[in-house]
Amino acid sequence: MAVLSVDLAYRRWSDLGIVILERAPGGTIACEIVPMGLPGLDLLYDAERDRGPVDAEVLAGRLNHLCGMRDIRVMLLDGPQAWKSRTNGLEHARVSERVLNTAAKTGLPGMVKPITYRPFAEFCVDVYDALCRRGWRRLATSERAAVPRERVLVESYPHAAWKALGLKPLPAKQRARVSDLAAAYGALRAVAPFTTNRPPNHDQLQAIVGGLPGLALEECDVTGVRIVGNPPHREEGHWREGFIVVPLPPRPNGGLG
Repeated sequence: MAVLSVDLAYRRWSDLGIVILERAPGGTIACEIVPMGLPGLDLLYDAERDRGPVDAEVLAGRLNHLCGMRDIRVMLLDGPQAWKSRTNGLEHARVSERVLNTAAKTGLPGMVKPITYRPFAEFCVDVYDALCRRGWRRLATSERAAVPRERVLVESYPHAAWKALGLKPLPAKQRARVSDLAAAYGALRAVAPFTTNRPPNHDQLQAIVGGLPGLALEECDVTGVRIVGNPPHREEGHWREGFIVVPLPPRPNGGLG
């Protein structure tokens, strides 16, 4: 079974990184890079609508359509799914963010650190909510062996995924050079052999590494994924907390877990 991994962006459709990952015979991971918001490549491209910022409702519709066409029931999204619980014991972050020491922190509704992160955080929560209105559900259990019986949304964090695999995280997009991308691509393939249908850009490579634990979830591989944080729940009219997943480091025989 395949999983869908999305490196979210809200300013431009072309900044989205969308990849379908599927285990191929022999254990290699086949990664299909899916263009989104590019004329001539995206079959759902709308020149007028896709000229501006990404609309959360439209994006959710496209992702839901793609998963329906490909029978995908696990979708990973690199972005916060909810706000901090008032009672989690932390001042400015969700439990998952504290455990993984994320660069940005999602506090109480509308409060983020740094403040420039707020538009992106609000966009991400809107995407999760829009997908839930289409029948998806936020991952509600940290039991790694649980088979997803419904379509589940899983929060990823590529920066932590690189580190969990013993690799140097890919530099931020604004600072990454072509040599950085090539080095990260080669290092990741050495740890988790994969193929791609076209060379990945920065966003797509982030989606690939962020999507690896999704395969472990889909395959019920308890050795391939770490789930951190508290279950998502409703509190004072907002979604709070939620799990973040990262891949586990390689086994001595070269496989994940």
